[in-house]
Amino acid sequence: MLEEKLKEAIVDELKRQAADRPQSLQVQGAADAKGSEELTVNGKIDLGALAMVIAGSVAGGP
Repeated sequence: MLEEKLKEAIVDELKRQAADRPQSLQVQGAADAKGSEELTVNGKIDLGALAMVIAGSVAGGP
């Protein structure tokens, strides 16, 4: 259960970042990522934002 929440939070955040900056970040396989163990990411990731999303997911945040 926790692993699934973490995966979902990570994928959702990466998709959000890619939508905000499509020229800097591409995420492939996001639609299948929930049922898969692989995701292809190409570009720059805002690690601070990603870390906050992961921490919130672990803490039970939205």
